[in-house]
Amino acid sequence: MTTDQIILFCLFGVVFAFLLWGKYRYDIVAFSALMGGVVLGVVPAADAFAGFGHPATLVVALVLVVSAGLVRSGAVFLITRTLIDSSRALGGHIALMGGIAGVLSAFMNNVAALALLMPVDIQTARKAKRPPGLSLMPLSFATILGGMATLIGTPPNIIIAAIREEELGTPFAMFDFAPVGGLTAVAGLIFVALIGWRLIPDRSDATLQASEIAEYIAELTVPSGSTHVGKRLIELEKEADRIDVAILGLIRDGKRRYGTAINTQIKEGDILVLEAGPDALDEFRASLSLAFVDEQRESHLNAAGEGLDIIEVVVPQHARITGKTAQSIGLHWRQHSVLMGLSRQGRKITQQVRITPILAGDILLLLVPKDTGNDVTDWLGCLPLASRGLAVTQDRKTWLAIGLFAAAVAAASFGLIYLPVALGLVVMTYVLARIVPLSELYDHIEWPVVVLLGSMIPLGAALQDAGGTQLIANALVGLTEGFPPWAVLTVLMIVTMSLSDVLNNTATTIVAAPVGIQMAQTLGVSPDPFLMAVAVAASSAFLTPIGHKNNTLILGPGGYHFGDYWRMGLPLELIVVAVSIPAILLFWPL
Repeated sequence: MTTDQIILFCLFGVVFAFLLWGKYRYDIVAFSALMGGVVLGVVPAADAFAGFGHPATLVVALVLVVSAGLVRSGAVFLITRTLIDSSRALGGHIALMGGIAGVLSAFMNNVAALALLMPVDIQTARKAKRPPGLSLMPLSFATILGGMATLIGTPPNIIIAAIREEELGTPFAMFDFAPVGGLTAVAGLIFVALIGWRLIPDRSDATLQASEIAEYIAELTVPSGSTHVGKRLIELEKEADRIDVAILGLIRDGKRRYGTAINTQIKEGDILVLEAGPDALDEFRASLSLAFVDEQRESHLNAAGEGLDIIEVVVPQHARITGKTAQSIGLHWRQHSVLMGLSRQGRKITQQVRITPILAGDILLLLVPKDTGNDVTDWLGCLPLASRGLAVTQDRKTWLAIGLFAAAVAAASFGLIYLPVALGLVVMTYVLARIVPLSELYDHIEWPVVVLLGSMIPLGAALQDAGGTQLIANALVGLTEGFPPWAVLTVLMIVTMSLSDVLNNTATTIVAAPVGIQMAQTLGVSPDPFLMAVAVAASSAFLTPIGHKNNTLILGPGGYHFGDYWRMGLPLELIVVAVSIPAILLFWPL
């Protein structure tokens, strides 16, 4: 081995030791290793930060913004209320989400499939009051598994098809991967749904459940032309129960109705009286296409035209609004704001919220023009509560957001446009359409994850340029000399998987595919089984968060540690080998 190879192998060893130890955050460890590589001369200074502009890094950042846009537009609510039931047992939920993820990722890029389903899974976990980390890793693994089944499902399959065309004259077709990749995916999904998720550490203490969410008495208006006009109030109970909203009654002509109101037919302009948390309240509004206020107040609310924020404030003793009502101080016409909800611990509210006198200690849920929350809070004389990332769902833009995302994924899947460019166009369109506010654009990116990827990619490239990966390939050829074909395939898969857990799966495929062809020629057999083995193994990066972009995407939202992945990933990789080797020998004879 050369000096550079020794240094790089040592650097990777130190990085993984520190990451498995977990005392220092993964981005600090990775960036320190990158700087060490530059100082030691094994990473060229000119290439030190090339990883931050690498497509893999950009895709991770862009996907997180796109996911936020799908949440803000109501697309996630649409999926959750159509397919997902938060009362379903965790194993059943993982099986359903895994099946959907597997099918989607077979026909669209698996990163894009995760981008669509990750916010759905997080929303469902919130409603079920469980840590999202219990289901995000199974979801990520399911999208990776599903991508094995078709040519366009994952980049390694596309690369393998191109290498086969260069070496043998014809590429693999769209569904040539299905017999092996499909069977492997099904076996993997069964394991993940039945056993795998039970191996994930429960990090409940690190989730958002640490703080209790205030329940508000709130009001929503039935707008003109609503599809709910003529229905009885009780007909909305099923949707309210699903979203965790309590319907207390309604207000008509300024009078609040209780008791028999549940059987009252709904009319335009009726005000529904509800008890709910802020997120549930917004989902209920978006789900039923209700309005925050009547048309006159809504015109004041939207006067600025820059969008809306939801804020929470607590009322001190000497606030401007203490002892007064939102209507009497002119909240809607002075500040273009609306009192959405009122939380008064343990005390009953019997009047319409906007004409209820506010008491010291009340918590107010306010709807304010974009970026005016501090001004409105100061004007009221209130104190802001810590931000919980509350946002107003842009439910009128749901299909616009879905259409843009679907068009980008389709264009990228069929090679019409490069995936990072497609996602970049979606992000810019979301910003221009005000689906994602410009002021929040960078808030949705997990920057430690970006630093991790940006630091590890140059180190992986340096290892390849220094001949480290070729050294591994040569050793593999020598190791398998005289082995039966099935044993050679098994060794090739294991080594390729190991490389894919450390390097980008694209780089792994580029290195391992020629090695597989060379092995086949040495044995005097068809190269197709070896190419299939490389394709499946390169996609099977389940041991670390850096082997596949999907595993990196869930690292922050799931609250995972670097060493959490192997617990489910190691047995899953063993299952992949055990299923795919016989399938390869059956469908692609030597």
